[in-house]
Amino acid sequence: MHEGTALPGWTEMLVLAPLEWMELVGERLCVATCATVAYGAPSLGTPRPPAGMDYVRAYVLDSADTRELRALVEARIAGLADATGARELAGLTVRFRRLPPEDYASSWEKVWKPFRAGPFAVLRPSDRRALRATDVELRLEPGAVFGTGRHATTRLCLALLATRVARGERVLDAGTGTGLLAVAACKLGAGRALGFDIDPAAAPHALHLATQNGCADRTEWRTGGFEVLDAADAEFDGVLANIYSDILQAHAHELCERLRVGGWFVFSGVPDDHALATRAAFDAAGLRVETERTRGRWHAFAGRKPA
Repeated sequence: MHEGTALPGWTEMLVLAPLEWMELVGERLCVATCATVAYGAPSLGTPRPPAGMDYVRAYVLDSADTRELRALVEARIAGLADATGARELAGLTVRFRRLPPEDYASSWEKVWKPFRAGPFAVLRPSDRRALRATDVELRLEPGAVFGTGRHATTRLCLALLATRVARGERVLDAGTGTGLLAVAACKLGAGRALGFDIDPAAAPHALHLATQNGCADRTEWRTGGFEVLDAADAEFDGVLANIYSDILQAHAHELCERLRVGGWFVFSGVPDDHALATRAAFDAAGLRVETERTRGRWHAFAGRKPA
């Protein structure tokens, strides 16, 4: 920001949530005007969360912090227990807090650090640091609606993806979000990537990411669920999905059907207590898991569709 330019103020929306439901809570907090969702305590002065729980935070500009927005967010969080049948989500509340005006981009600049996952060096667009000869450069704006890319499941997928994708392949990314995995596949040489997501904010963000990384001409983004795929969207060489484990289980057969015989898959979004059931769903769908990796309490799976 230039001297004399007014800095925007922000409102923090904070929920203390069970660990296994944090991503879903984050999704419910992420309304249209949301700038980012983050996980963990917002400051050292925040009370330590009880065992099995942690903080989910979302941020909106003060100008968007209206009575209607707060009512919408509170209703989305209050409805989680009924929507999922999970009693542990009953009684969740949202704490709203106005933050001092600050340059939000600079705020993220302070806390977000570049990281590596497999061969990928994930950097901000403005970062000009020297790369290793073997690095695959992946540019990401950490303040985007869908987060920072540092979640364990994303790192697991990036590392596994590097062992699978081959030059010229067609790749499907289910629940694409930022489009990071599809773009990463293109950076490794995939000839075409199709990503879809039910969130209408996903497609424009994914296109922006693909443009930043020089592969927009090899990508396509659609809004919706599996219904946006047609008969021609089949025989993919690889299928990616970093989504909730219950969705992976429910759509395992569909994911398998979209994959050619001998094609590969990389899936994550699976916490410890869902790993066995999710792997069993893959087996039942005809997908053979060849590799399972963990990071903290999160699992990722890679394998192939056998003949």
